[in-house]
Amino acid sequence: MSAISVVNLTKRYGDHQALDGISFEVADGECVALLGPNGAGKTTATEILEGYRHADSGEARVLGVDPQHGDLVWRARLGIVLQTSRDLGDLTVREAVRHFARYYPSPRDPDEVIASVGLTEKAHDRNDKLSGGQRRRLDVALGVIGRPDVLFLDEPTTGFDPEARREFWELIDALKAEGTTILLTTHYLEEAEHLAERVAVIASGRIIACDAPSKLGGRNSGQAIVSWVEGGDERSERTDSPTRLVNELATRFPGEIPDLTVRRPTLEDTYLTLLGEHADNERNEAQS
Repeated sequence: MSAISVVNLTKRYGDHQALDGISFEVADGECVALLGPNGAGKTTATEILEGYRHADSGEARVLGVDPQHGDLVWRARLGIVLQTSRDLGDLTVREAVRHFARYYPSPRDPDEVIASVGLTEKAHDRNDKLSGGQRRRLDVALGVIGRPDVLFLDEPTTGFDPEARREFWELIDALKAEGTTILLTTHYLEEAEHLAERVAVIASGRIIACDAPSKLGGRNSGQAIVSWVEGGDERSERTDSPTRLVNELATRFPGEIPDLTVRRPTLEDTYLTLLGEHADNERNEAQS
């Protein structure tokens, strides 16, 4: 059984169709990343699965339960990191983590969790004295303290510096190794590529692509771009056979090929192409 199952989920706010019949599954122990521009429907979908919002139609199941009818035992199996910080201004970091640990039957060690998010030196500081990035780390600590079976991460590393983001990835890798199912929304494509087995791209409330990061949108079979300098000019060529082209170039130069680079489409390239194609399709539909 899939840990998360979504079938034809819809949600409308007035004239805005936030979700337009999306369907996807997250297998037990899998990490899936939802990618999309602001307003695409990522947070709405996540909040429905967390039980915070009602869907207009369709079906959602998390650990086999409709989120609207989940009891306390079910909720204890979830970890949730929201986009906005909790209001814990009067508590220190250690007090907050220890307090939330009491809500779960088998929590992690609070001090180990505090260390894993890089807040050991701030353990005795009150939440309202933390920087934005430090408060975000505390949110992550509170989300993972209960050893969740399913973890929802909504833009978890916003405000993190590069070193803190890498440390967070190590924590999520450890959770994945323990079998935790993760649904991640993020604007950092490198984060999605590192953490997720699959990524789903949402635009205008629809899922327009879903696959492994390396295969999304035919990325694995996309043409390579070979670039070099010849006669003082920068040149580049798209090709399905980059090795053949590089060998041909090697015969034209006595030594190294000047400024040679061979680049496959990145996840960002593919993501932007998918969004562009979707926008073109919507314009064509509106004009027809």
